[in-house]
Amino acid sequence: MERTIYSQLVEWKNAVGRKPLMLLGARQVGKTYILKRFGNREFKNLVYVNCHNNEFAANLFSDFDMERIVYQVGIHAEQQIIEGETLLVFDEIQEVRNGIASLKYFCEDRPNLHVAVAGSLLGISLKENESYPVGKVNTLRMFPMTFSEFLSASQREMLGEAIGNLDYDSMRLLDTECIEKLRQYFFTGGMPEAVAKWLETRDPIAVRRIHQEILEAYYMDFSKHTKTEVQRIRMVWDSIPSQLAKENKKFIFGMVKKGARAAQFETAIQWLVDAGLVIKVNRCNAPRQPLKFYMDHSAFKIYLLDCGLLATLCETQPSDILLGDNAFVEFKGAFAENFVLQQIMASSQLPTYYYSKDASTQEVDFLVQCPDRIVPLEVKAEENVKSKSLSTFIKEDFKSLNLKGLRCSMKSYVDQDWMENIPLYAVEAFFSKAANSAR
Repeated sequence: MERTIYSQLVEWKNAVGRKPLMLLGARQVGKTYILKRFGNREFKNLVYVNCHNNEFAANLFSDFDMERIVYQVGIHAEQQIIEGETLLVFDEIQEVRNGIASLKYFCEDRPNLHVAVAGSLLGISLKENESYPVGKVNTLRMFPMTFSEFLSASQREMLGEAIGNLDYDSMRLLDTECIEKLRQYFFTGGMPEAVAKWLETRDPIAVRRIHQEILEAYYMDFSKHTKTEVQRIRMVWDSIPSQLAKENKKFIFGMVKKGARAAQFETAIQWLVDAGLVIKVNRCNAPRQPLKFYMDHSAFKIYLLDCGLLATLCETQPSDILLGDNAFVEFKGAFAENFVLQQIMASSQLPTYYYSKDASTQEVDFLVQCPDRIVPLEVKAEENVKSKSLSTFIKEDFKSLNLKGLRCSMKSYVDQDWMENIPLYAVEAFFSKAANSAR
């Protein structure tokens, strides 16, 4: 399956002043697959070392003699390692002592050798007793597959291109198929193994089984990488469905545990964020650049890294998502919001917040900081798009800023001057274009 991050890997390969590459992401998002594909396509040879439960790798970094390390890896792999021709990949680098720290010495002592490491954020973010090679690595963040990548894997590249080009006329004619593909993506999400299983079998039970296995692996990782916080991390994780089921999706500590306070669970939440398993969206008090100046640290929402995993975590029936429009209107729009945020993060990583008023039901789902403007974004999971919040926000509360809003819904494109409405399935294309407009 083709992944859009591939072009960034090629840019890294050819960059002047290139440093060792650290490809980060949650487990099962496709890091190993893409590095192997990249190595086999772009280099004369690929030398791959999986550090997980590998006695050779465990003893490899006893010191930082780069000549010895490269020489011994070559013997181990029965391959010559040649600068400019070989991609040297260390997978699960966080599993071995001094593995991450070694990247500093690869950068300084073997700068012409292409070295890439893949690591789970679960391990690298909290690697104890090991210095991080600040300034000595290039980093890329990998996310679950986006909707456009799902279309490509489904052999609908031209449909994906039309959406990517924001060809709203073609989208209007192909709306039925776009919605059908979106419904499938809501169910499969973007975890590559789940997508592959769906395209191979069209068996929702088999896909759901893969989701459950991934969630179980995450659950086991809680214990593997933490000590005192294990129970609190699990409690936060298990509360996510009920948090998102609320009309107001602001995270409530009392829903994790009765009488709970922020101080008790802040570390657990940050651990899940650092691990890449959840996306934390803070409240912002004003839609002005930069949004971080106006961030409210005490109020936030939490979403899952992947809408397919969210459906499984919520124990939603596959038929409710794949058949009819239930996926779009049930669960108070949580799936649609999670989908939109997932696409923004994967395609652009633009700073994203939300807005709400105290003692009021007014809320703007997201505020997205684009290079040239702030976009107030409202997500509607159906064609009934009546809502006063976005209109009040733009026309009254912050009228002097001349903002233009965006609404993602099941309706076709329309420009209402103060706001654009785009189809829900075009959100990735919209923000990818917005992020690249300043480049």
